[in-house]
Amino acid sequence: MNEYDSNRILDIVKQIGYHKTEFLSEANCFLLNTCHIRDKAREKVYHEIGRVKKNFRSKAKPLVIVTGCVAQAENEEMLKKEPFIDLVIGPQAYHKINDKINEYLNKKKRFEETEFDAYAKFDYLNKIQNSLGKTSSFLTIQEGCDKFCNFCVVPFTRGPEYSRPFDEIFYEAKTLAESGVKEIILLGQNVNAYNFEKYKLSDLILEIEKLPQIRRIRYTTSHPKDMTKDLIDVYGVSKKLMPLVHLPVQSGSNKILASMNRKHTIEDYLEIYENLKEINPLIEFSSDFIIGYPGENDEDFKYTLELVKKIKFINSFSFIFSPRPGTVAANLNLVKKEISSKRLLIIQKELFENQIKKNKELENKKIDVLIENKLKRGDQFFGRSDLMTPVILDGEEKDVGKIVKVKIIRSNQNTLFGEKLKTSNLKVA
Repeated sequence: MNEYDSNRILDIVKQIGYHKTEFLSEANCFLLNTCHIRDKAREKVYHEIGRVKKNFRSKAKPLVIVTGCVAQAENEEMLKKEPFIDLVIGPQAYHKINDKINEYLNKKKRFEETEFDAYAKFDYLNKIQNSLGKTSSFLTIQEGCDKFCNFCVVPFTRGPEYSRPFDEIFYEAKTLAESGVKEIILLGQNVNAYNFEKYKLSDLILEIEKLPQIRRIRYTTSHPKDMTKDLIDVYGVSKKLMPLVHLPVQSGSNKILASMNRKHTIEDYLEIYENLKEINPLIEFSSDFIIGYPGENDEDFKYTLELVKKIKFINSFSFIFSPRPGTVAANLNLVKKEISSKRLLIIQKELFENQIKKNKELENKKIDVLIENKLKRGDQFFGRSDLMTPVILDGEEKDVGKIVKVKIIRSNQNTLFGEKLKTSNLKVA
């Protein structure tokens, strides 16, 4: 979502004459878009600002703007702590960025803007064309969260759930398709909570699928509570929805899930898994895991490991719990670090072995790959399989934006390596 937001911020500031530079030393405005979901996010912001200060020690100071979720969480504290920062703008106030830049340049007064107004933001963005123009493009359809998981800051940094109007999303998808985009990844903090009037995520998928230029559709990140029957059923009829379901479970223990306030049980999760597999046996799962959540004992961890072995997730994110200020879990007693670290190694070993095995099974097989871009070195190209796995292969410039047949020669934990088959004729319309 931050990548999408960064691209849209660039679209906005172009309206007042700014353009992107690849060289920091050339910049007269430095904008840092931040995420608050990981540990030490705040410290990383100040470290990055320190790097910029060092670069401009003997030059004219650039306008320095911090945006995103750390900006929302810290707001005025950032201006007090770091005089080098000029503007602090939250993720629901991007539509005001041009006015705030001009106001600062006129008055030289530092300030923050962190008001929640998702409706006004997207209403403004709808008037500015999304100029990303890549083969694969993100498209935000929903923001915010009403789930209030006890470990998560999203409700406080992104605000309540907001679903963009259906027609506005489709218009942006159509614009992206006409600009050369072949794959759309629908985004939301709880993307499958999308609900605008009578429309749900399943309706969006089926409508975007009608665009002939679009060959692949994905969505992230979903919540088990919102994995409704209509969305599950789409996997049985859609020709363009990819068969990878990223569905964060966080823990295999019902006790820990209740403590997290996740609002789903392992039985709920397994029912979703079985229903999807029944509709399409080719569907694979990826997930998120928090290891060492307060109160997690050996039995709770055993349940998580058993879940991983049962579902055999092909790609997952796993981290030791780190408290986020302002959340319920921030006040709970931590599991000892050495215990959490040991458990993380065990769970990651199992997760990584699943990835390696799945990739190994594809060696000497032919798969469809959407070529996204040429790599900087040599004649190799980068693409992704239908399961989102990165693929490196030899190719030609004309292959970018096409789905080609690739024979997989070798693999490692994260990547497939292959050669394009000359018989491929899967051109994108």
